[in-house]
Amino acid sequence: MAGNLDDTDWAILTELQRDGRVSLTELGRRVNLSASAVTERVRRLEAEGVVTGYHARVDLAKAGLPVLAVVRLKYPGNRHAPLHDLLREREEILECLRTTGEDCYVLKIAASTMAHLEEIVDELLELGSTTTNLVYSEPLPSRGLPTRPPAP
Repeated sequence: MAGNLDDTDWAILTELQRDGRVSLTELGRRVNLSASAVTERVRRLEAEGVVTGYHARVDLAKAGLPVLAVVRLKYPGNRHAPLHDLLREREEILECLRTTGEDCYVLKIAASTMAHLEEIVDELLELGSTTTNLVYSEPLPSRGLPTRPPAP
């Protein structure tokens, strides 16, 4: 599908990433389409799985989770079900990426205290070896897609 996105689709994606709560009428105004035309395009982007959801950005510290860490997990073997179970159980694990290289997974974890983080890391240690890095700040929080299609 990505190869089939035109400039208008990219403009819609850019606006939705800026403000997922924008009304379809306002979105249409921003991308120079009627409300019905932009509605049809948004529904198509959703149906084709390009737009997978709409999310609120939450200040983790103000929500009671001021400790943010990136944990690399070296996972022996190829039975990944125990990790997937832990990912479902532990909502403090915000992201999990399966990667190449020495470490198999990279996880982003939000915790209320250092002791809370230690508890989660101890559970991960039952699965394999870990390396934990505390996050001081986020100079570039997740920003989504670029505002225009990538060059061929």
